[in-house]
Amino acid sequence: MKIAETQLEGVFLVELVPVSDARGHFMRTFCSTTFTQHGLTTFWPQSNLSFTASKGTLRGLHFQKEPSPEIKLIQCVTGTICDVIVDIRKDSPSFGHWESFELSEENHRGLYVPAGYAHGFQCLEDKCRVSYQMSQLYDPSLSGGVRWNDPDLKIDWPLNCPLVSERDAALPFLADLE
Repeated sequence: MKIAETQLEGVFLVELVPVSDARGHFMRTFCSTTFTQHGLTTFWPQSNLSFTASKGTLRGLHFQKEPSPEIKLIQCVTGTICDVIVDIRKDSPSFGHWESFELSEENHRGLYVPAGYAHGFQCLEDKCRVSYQMSQLYDPSLSGGVRWNDPDLKIDWPLNCPLVSERDAALPFLADLE
């Protein structure tokens, strides 16, 4: 497992290293020692798996508010996604900046997303499964989000005309967050 910093503070790309033989391969998806050496959380009380049927579907941009903001460890286990994170920390020098990553079952990458970032993804093929390790239990009363097509963010989503839920289509713009 290799862990590399990205352009945004506290965000890390996690590259899994397959050990292969004639049967296939084996990969460690999490190691508390490696994460601790990089100063990353090792506490994951909730684990989620999403399935998205159709290419172009977009989920997000979601986060959980104070007092229980979530840290996420995200991996695409089937298919390919364009994963996007946005810095929503108002006191951050990179507030409103975003970064995208292609995560897939083929490239064996994961993403460590600290608290203070909104997260979303677009499926680049049919039948995508995304695994999330969460540092907090989900609390619907703290659920928040930013509109995927916020004109101030100018996120370069790879596929036009995405399929978006009614909830995600009605999320506020970053400038309107409380």
